[in-house]
Amino acid sequence: MSRWRIAVAGVTIALTTLLASEAFAQVGLNPIGVARFAVGSVLSLGRMHHARPYQRHSKLRMTALRPRDIRRAMESGPADPAARRQIVAVAALAGLRSSVTADGWWRHSDGGYGWVGPLFWPFAIYDIHDYAILGDDTGFWSYGYRDIYAGIFAPYGHRHRRVPPLQQLCGDDSRPVAGLVNQIQQAVQPSNETQRAALDELATALMTAAHTIRASCPTRAALTAPERLDAMQQRIGTMIAAEQALQQPLGKFYDLLDDEQEARLNAIAADRRRIAPANGAAEAPAQGCEPAKPAALQWPAAEIETRLRLNDTQRAGLKALQDANARATDMLSTCPPTDTTTPPARLDAVYARLGAMQQAIYLVSTALGEFYASLSDEQKMLLEAIGQRRAA
Repeated sequence: MSRWRIAVAGVTIALTTLLASEAFAQVGLNPIGVARFAVGSVLSLGRMHHARPYQRHSKLRMTALRPRDIRRAMESGPADPAARRQIVAVAALAGLRSSVTADGWWRHSDGGYGWVGPLFWPFAIYDIHDYAILGDDTGFWSYGYRDIYAGIFAPYGHRHRRVPPLQQLCGDDSRPVAGLVNQIQQAVQPSNETQRAALDELATALMTAAHTIRASCPTRAALTAPERLDAMQQRIGTMIAAEQALQQPLGKFYDLLDDEQEARLNAIAADRRRIAPANGAAEAPAQGCEPAKPAALQWPAAEIETRLRLNDTQRAGLKALQDANARATDMLSTCPPTDTTTPPARLDAVYARLGAMQQAIYLVSTALGEFYASLSDEQKMLLEAIGQRRAA
């Protein structure tokens, strides 16, 4: 068995028996108590070196992703960004034919994927908290225009039956959040009741944000490009609301720390950055920082016009859609900020980036809706087939 297949087998050991957030109430513990309770089962930063790096240029032979196969990998995976990317990659390619390469045009530069079937941004809450609290920007800043493009030209057919239940990819597990709170507590070591109360408040806000974002997980497949962009808008909007609710408790907690405690908390991010290269993780640029747009992401205006046989009115709509996509690319071309050295500053950057994505998606979605409405049913089918054909 090849090393890649062994890696895939290891990745596909996990994703169902996830600990629901309601476990907080069931065990009768406050968030800090849950963090202490969960620490034994949460993957710590010191164990990240066990994750196998993503292999970029292999071909996958996908089989059905069985819950019992995915279960054990998810028990350690959500706390580990490398494991999350592997799980998402396997799930994203599971709905495609076995000959599709792992290096698809809609794949992120860090090895992950922005779409798994109808789900946009798998494990969103973990990517946000990895960046805002731990300073790991790889997952969060990998999202950008490529995902809008993949929303329009989806590589998936309408029968991706092998994709695992979406709730399993929506952050349906309280342990990573509890483990994050435990990391904060261990680093800061609250020295008085006021700090402990503020950390309790932050822990509750972190769990509430996870609940909120998980609730935006789709319950049905989005079968058309306008529906997929609507799903993107709704999910980003939910993420914005969830992170807005975190700003006050995070800022309050951070303001209560003394200089030494702040330094220890900020050191978590420095440790995370040191561990990633040692783990073999690629220093992948954010989407907006890529030196040039890949050829596969160039707007296929000529192909659309030829295959759909557009009339003059439809050509004008296509031109407006193409212009909207160009503007969206410019809006999302900024690199991650380099001056965000504290968790509150990084959370502000999260809010700004999500706002820019929301505006870019709205811009494209509006133009797409007008163009799509001008098409016949046959033309709509031909448009939907473009992404699937390009993924073959």
